[in-house]
Amino acid sequence: MLVLLFYLGDVAYTIKCDKVREVVPMVTLKEMPASPSYIAGLFNFRGTVVPVIDLCRLIHGRPCGMRLSTRIILVDYLKADGTPFLLGLMAERVTEAVRIREDAIIRAGLKMEGAPYLGGVVMEKDDMIRYIDVDKLPNSVHLLPMVQENGNQVPGIR
Repeated sequence: MLVLLFYLGDVAYTIKCDKVREVVPMVTLKEMPASPSYIAGLFNFRGTVVPVIDLCRLIHGRPCGMRLSTRIILVDYLKADGTPFLLGLMAERVTEAVRIREDAIIRAGLKMEGAPYLGGVVMEKDDMIRYIDVDKLPNSVHLLPMVQENGNQVPGIR
């Protein structure tokens, strides 16, 4: 399995690459007034408006440092109606894609109520790298396009 390795401060994290469309350099973001602090803003990616989550602020409570290696990881999702939804994840020191064993992701036995996208770790030699489940992230941060289902508005990512 291919995973992307990056850092938030001095802590290593990884996500599966199966939904990563592209990793792009940091750009100037348009602020979103009245949004949660972890929403870094919006930017135009080839004609698509993309919301960006600052992973440092979301997980560690401080903004990502603006380094030469700070990047926006573009992640593809599908809305319930099958149309695409693109989300940006800001991270520091996005370093490389590496191949790991399928069974390398281990659940730590902790249920993270406020952050269900956390809790797993990847064991690589003697290193313990935190794993972010990108499938659970949009639901957790309430950044989902809403769709009509049986007359009700419901989150639309699947």
